[in-house]
Amino acid sequence: MTNFDWLNLDHVWLPYTQMKTAGLPVPVVSASGVRLRLADGRELIDGIASWWTACHGYANPHILNRASEQLEKMPHVMFGGLAHEPAYRLASRLASMLPGDLNHVFFSESGSVAVEVALKMAVQFWLNRGERRTKFVSFRSGYHGDTFATMAICDPEEGMHKLFRGVVPEQFVVSLPDSKETCDALDRLLSEKSQEIAAIIVEPLVQAAGGMKFHSAAVLVELKNLCQRHNVLLIFDEIFTGFGRTGSMFACEQAGVTPDVICLGKALTGGTVPLAATIAADRIFNAFLSDDADAALMHGPTYMAYPLGCAVANASLDLFESEPRPQQIRAIEAQLTEELAPCRDARNVRDVRVRGAIGAVQMSSAVDAVGLRARFVEKSCWIKPFGDVIYLTPPFVIEPNDLSKLTRAIVDEVRGK
Repeated sequence: MTNFDWLNLDHVWLPYTQMKTAGLPVPVVSASGVRLRLADGRELIDGIASWWTACHGYANPHILNRASEQLEKMPHVMFGGLAHEPAYRLASRLASMLPGDLNHVFFSESGSVAVEVALKMAVQFWLNRGERRTKFVSFRSGYHGDTFATMAICDPEEGMHKLFRGVVPEQFVVSLPDSKETCDALDRLLSEKSQEIAAIIVEPLVQAAGGMKFHSAAVLVELKNLCQRHNVLLIFDEIFTGFGRTGSMFACEQAGVTPDVICLGKALTGGTVPLAATIAADRIFNAFLSDDADAALMHGPTYMAYPLGCAVANASLDLFESEPRPQQIRAIEAQLTEELAPCRDARNVRDVRVRGAIGAVQMSSAVDAVGLRARFVEKSCWIKPFGDVIYLTPPFVIEPNDLSKLTRAIVDEVRGK
């Protein structure tokens, strides 16, 4: 690959990377549709939608037009004391799309912060009611972010933040209630500790960064029942699953369950600019209404609800309303199911699973992620395995021929071709 004078690691600290042994990343100069154009002229079909964000593909004309209009008018203005239409319209639209009474939208600029805000809401909900509850229940193989509070609710044994065990506050990280044994264990924990526990938090249906691990909608129903029985709040982290990725607009819809708080991000803006949201149900919001100023939610990111981000998010929602995303996702699901099936016969494959626009091939042991990624690039595919999983989460607008190139690349690798 051609070397460029700007491409060096003298000053850039890369994400999730041991910099001592890191090679140079792949230089990309533009993106359009489902393709990444490299600096040397090659093109890659993007199989992971830039960490699950670019659901409409890159450089969507409608999104770019709305972004350009807002950029010229007012890209940013503080949200404290000032109001602008893009944010208020976006909040109203999100509330109308979500189930139940999830009516109160707090904007932030990243998924980790959205989860932090949810945790803060949960603790203060109880404080405002005269109870001190500072613990959370989360689940093994879960991932909720890289900031300090979110690291504490990630899996401390298998997750990427195990180095911080004993540094971040210790929380209850348990098995998902997907069997009678695990349901009973969680029931006992809540019976014994409910006065300490502010909320349960879960990634509904799919634990993404924990290995694309799936669970059934029945698990979410069980969690809702347990939370109601023990008077504990329920938070759904739909940063990954929200906006169609699992086959429904929001994963919680498949269980018919409305959480007390839901976190959204990633595909909220179609992968164009950063934006996230934490949306609370009426009873959570109402607990902050008081003549006491200290009962208010004291949080306010600098770029909270910035007009450019909100305008782009509104444009993304326009596309979900005007274009056949549900049909496209169903088609992707069917194609992934058919074309990844041959991987099941490979001796080193442990499982193949598909849900919505997610396809995962789980290997029997950790893969050589760097080497695999390089071989996929040689096949003109951008696929980024991690742990023991090779997965696809393509943009919803991908054409069947392009998706077949991605699935064929994976099948050929795992079958040793």
